[in-house]
Amino acid sequence: MSNTNEVAVTAHSSITVGGIDVEVVRKEIKNLHFSVLPPEGKVRVAIPQHVTDERVRAAVVSKLAWIKQQREDFAKQPRQSKREMRDGETHYFLGRRYRLEVIEQIGKPSIVIKGSKLQLRIPTGTDLDKRLHVLSEWYREQLKQRLPTLLNNWQQKIGVEAPSWGIRKMKTKWGSCNIEAKRISLNLELAKKPPECLEYILVHELIHLLERHHNTRFRNYMNLYMPNWRLHRDTLNTSPLSHEEWKY
Repeated sequence: MSNTNEVAVTAHSSITVGGIDVEVVRKEIKNLHFSVLPPEGKVRVAIPQHVTDERVRAAVVSKLAWIKQQREDFAKQPRQSKREMRDGETHYFLGRRYRLEVIEQIGKPSIVIKGSKLQLRIPTGTDLDKRLHVLSEWYREQLKQRLPTLLNNWQQKIGVEAPSWGIRKMKTKWGSCNIEAKRISLNLELAKKPPECLEYILVHELIHLLERHHNTRFRNYMNLYMPNWRLHRDTLNTSPLSHEEWKY
């Protein structure tokens, strides 16, 4: 969850601290920002242009315990196996677990939920890529149906407006906010998560229209409009990950 078009990335470099490789990104910002990115626990630090490598190294050393804990958390988090789109495979929708049932039939491909089963109805001979595409587009449509009402409700509560929004696949974040364009983008994977996780990410990105940075002011806004946001964040970060998914 970060802001697009916030700053221009001007330089990348890397250092090694305590056996950990750290990507260093110099930007036109005021403070250091640390990230530990799944699935391998890649460490990235964004820094102001004038900060020296020595200062970065010292900052990383001070964060080593936190970095190692983040990596341990990633390793413990449950993950699904690589998707093969075959009968009996586990899939998630709105936080609930379903067993895939593949039904070959004539007609347009579709997804139907029947009790504890998620039925993939496809023409005979449909390959893996097409099966994955059908499921992905179904997830996208489910989010598109739910977002307008959620967005309208929260815009009124917070007093901001994001006239443009979209759903896309993201590899390093659950959502983003382009403050200048007032456009919010949400990760397609949120269709698999409990409903409160989608709502939490949406609120998080709307709050960025009030405060650009993840600072005390930002957290105060989150506490004001969604007092239990940390609980939702923890739910999101402990839910089963897909084969190629990350933790945020």
